[in-house]
Amino acid sequence: MENRIAILGIIVQDRDSSSEVNRLLHEYGDSIIGRMGIPHHKQFSVITIVMDCPADTINALSGKLGRLKNVQVKSMMAK
Repeated sequence: MENRIAILGIIVQDRDSSSEVNRLLHEYGDSIIGRMGIPHHKQFSVITIVMDCPADTINALSGKLGRLKNVQVKSMMAK
């Protein structure tokens, strides 16, 4: 399967979910080419991930993150 470039925007609304988010990002670390995290003073964080991998891998990570409590994720893939 052909690799795609994608951006995942992740909002973590509860810091208790951070460890599971980081575990998943570590699990998919071979596909992540960039990561930027911005903590916000109102108890939530914004994380941006850039990936270079097959679309199935992007969708798998996005789905796993989206199932976590107090975590929202959106993905965008290059054509």
